[in-house]
Amino acid sequence: MTISIQPGLKRVGMFVLGVCFLITLWSCNRDSVGGDVMASVNGRKIYRSEVDKYYTNQTAGSDQQPAGEQAASLRLSILNELIETEILMRRAEKLGLLATDDEVDRKLNEIKSPYTAEEFDKRLKEKKISLEDFKRDLKRSLTRDKVLNKEITSHINITDQDVSGYYNEHKAEFNLIEPQYHLAKIMVTGAVNAQARNLQNKAQNEAEARKKIEMISNKLDSGDDFATLAMNYSEDPETANNGGDLGMAPESALKSADPATRDAVMKLKPGQYTPVIPVLNPANHQPYAYMIVKLIAKEPAGQRDLNDPRVQQAIRQQLRDRREQLLKAAYYESLRDDAKIENYYADEILKNAGLAK
Repeated sequence: MTISIQPGLKRVGMFVLGVCFLITLWSCNRDSVGGDVMASVNGRKIYRSEVDKYYTNQTAGSDQQPAGEQAASLRLSILNELIETEILMRRAEKLGLLATDDEVDRKLNEIKSPYTAEEFDKRLKEKKISLEDFKRDLKRSLTRDKVLNKEITSHINITDQDVSGYYNEHKAEFNLIEPQYHLAKIMVTGAVNAQARNLQNKAQNEAEARKKIEMISNKLDSGDDFATLAMNYSEDPETANNGGDLGMAPESALKSADPATRDAVMKLKPGQYTPVIPVLNPANHQPYAYMIVKLIAKEPAGQRDLNDPRVQQAIRQQLRDRREQLLKAAYYESLRDDAKIENYYADEILKNAGLAK
């Protein structure tokens, strides 16, 4: 279970049971289990306050707050994750794999590095979580990764035969019908947008945005790393955390972009970046944002052979990811089978829907 400090995170599922009495559900649960206990795992109680903390974190900043069955579904999903986390933490304890305080502190410093102390504290306050809550969640996340790496990931082996077999069965996937462009971007905007990343020197208006993008352009010309600048300065919430990486795009998609962007990008050689490109408001054709686009690589059209190292790596990673996903799901189910779990919240939902066991 991971607390996010990015705005607007939504995880609302569709759990439709025809529940008619959700409003009174919690008063019933308090009477039936002697307090705000939503579940227990091997005797360890999970309280409503813990679930509500994650619920608030995941819905903070959202314009549309879940209600009724959606709210119940989200809480049930959060509770299930907490149950799995508790099971995995006990497994880690048994294996001697609990994350240490030093590991947690190193990870915390890594997460905080793009922000000033004031900016990071502000993000925690916006999500209504304390630093201790965040560190506890980091400990859980790091512990989970250590257990899964030891029990699952380290045992996965993708052979050359696996790779060649996949290639022969999916050869058409590696025939590019048109050139592909691997792009990255840095964008700043003067708009006051709740979704924009509030990083260093957040632009408050168009003039500040223009000044900020010129500063970034100067840093690029001085040899600063594009991905690092994107992480530190880009205000695009979709790409900044990934160094501005936009992934691969076909040439046809690029040709359908606005003429200024298309012409600037198509002139680039791999490793080069565009001059500052204004992003115009279609209503008044005035700039409201600015961006710089980098061409990381360009792939020509045609069949990719199996002896291409990039093809082999892509296949190997895809096969590894698939196998890892399957084994982790089976591993979680196996651990659940060995645990004693009481999900009072789920029982109460079924009871109020007339579906009690």
